[in-house]
Amino acid sequence: MTARLREQGAVFVGKTTTPELAWKGVTDSPLTGITRNPWDLATTPGGSSGGSAAAVAAGMGPLATGTDGGGSIRIPASFTGVCGIKPTWGLVPHYPASPFGSLAHTGPLTRTVGDMALMLECVTGPDPRDWAALAPPAPGLADVRRRTDAEELVRGMRVAYSPTLGGLDVDPEVSRTVAEAVTVFEGLGALVEEVDPGLPPSRHEFEVLWYSGAAKATEALTDRERDLLDPGLREIVQEGLTLSAQDYLTAMALRMAMGARMGRFHTDYDLLLTPATPTVAFEAGLESPPELAGRRWTSWAGFSYPFNMTQQPAASVPCGFSESGLPVGLQIVGPRHADARVLAACRAFELARPWADRRP
Repeated sequence: MTARLREQGAVFVGKTTTPELAWKGVTDSPLTGITRNPWDLATTPGGSSGGSAAAVAAGMGPLATGTDGGGSIRIPASFTGVCGIKPTWGLVPHYPASPFGSLAHTGPLTRTVGDMALMLECVTGPDPRDWAALAPPAPGLADVRRRTDAEELVRGMRVAYSPTLGGLDVDPEVSRTVAEAVTVFEGLGALVEEVDPGLPPSRHEFEVLWYSGAAKATEALTDRERDLLDPGLREIVQEGLTLSAQDYLTAMALRMAMGARMGRFHTDYDLLLTPATPTVAFEAGLESPPELAGRRWTSWAGFSYPFNMTQQPAASVPCGFSESGLPVGLQIVGPRHADARVLAACRAFELARPWADRRP
């Protein structure tokens, strides 16, 4: 991705922070300390691409790269009030390959949907070093930035709205803000229906895949080097080392069933809308909100990681603010290969509810 941006004339400003090996949904590490949210320095920008999102939100630059293996673009986009999209897996080639395998997607974090679309178009297309890379979609993704008629972009779309994605706990402020955002699509002529896709619980299976990836990523470390890891990362590596091939294949079987279910769901619905995160940004330096103290980040990321399991395009766009002034994100999910459709819906919402002029 970095090489593609360089080829397009991008000017690199700096290298942003992540948790070690991008292992969790917030951004802090023993090496770089705690990354903070420009909207409230006491809170986290999310993660794992938290440094990228914080930099864009703070105005350090208009574009940043992100990787998303379980929400690591959409979570920080939601917490910091910027745009981010996890494209269909394979649309942006990976080299070197991620140890987290086909969970890991690469995509942009930007202030506007137009910039998000342009940046994504610049980095798509096959690369001979990635055997799974897809051809770029046609028409070009960047065409979205030139569209100015919000109704034309989404009129007649069949849109599903799932406020809890099967029963997740959601902060009331987030619920209200996202529900209000959904009415914007109705006002633009989309056919919105509150319906849940009926995905099975998948946290355990996601963790099997994620923890196996963490163990693979650290297999070459010495015992002394392992002792220096973030303690939480060290714990999931140890758990990953206990998993068997059968555990992995069982998780993959659920993943394939989830993909088939969402494929059928999208024969009836063009898009799915949900909250991007169940809460606004919480205290910086914590892996989870205080009420979930001691639990892994996956305990509160249930809106994001299912769509890494299914490899679908999913974006977060700012849709409002809490009473304390923290951003709330709306997640827009499309079927595999419908990245242009997801971007069109993001653009329509941006035209109807512009946000880029509001800064920390």
